[in-house]
Amino acid sequence: MNNPEKEPPSPQDLLIGIVGPCAAGKSTLIEGLTRLGYRTRQIAQEHSYVKDMWQRLTNPDILIFLDAAYATTIQRRKLDWSESDWQEQQRRLSHAKEHADLYVETDQLSVEDVLNTVIEFVHAHNGLMK
Repeated sequence: MNNPEKEPPSPQDLLIGIVGPCAAGKSTLIEGLTRLGYRTRQIAQEHSYVKDMWQRLTNPDILIFLDAAYATTIQRRKLDWSESDWQEQQRRLSHAKEHADLYVETDQLSVEDVLNTVIEFVHAHNGLMK
């Protein structure tokens, strides 16, 4: 008896994990993806000393790393933190960054550009056209 090949899961069935430093755009991206029916999870890896917490707590099907320069984070959220605080978040995020399926520098991108970049990647990753 022939086993038909399994259909790949729809992009909306995949769990998309989002990591990155504060004010990189994680919450905004999650809002956009959730509104479109995608399953997402923000992983607060930047606040954890456990380097692989993103895997232990979520282990997403796709891991997206959003990044922003220190100056951008201050401009976006008027954060009261130092560059050394930002560097510490980058250090804590290094394992997730190494294992990310998609890395996006958000400094020069609009909210729509980031959302479209991620959606296109998810569809391509899943073998589908947008």
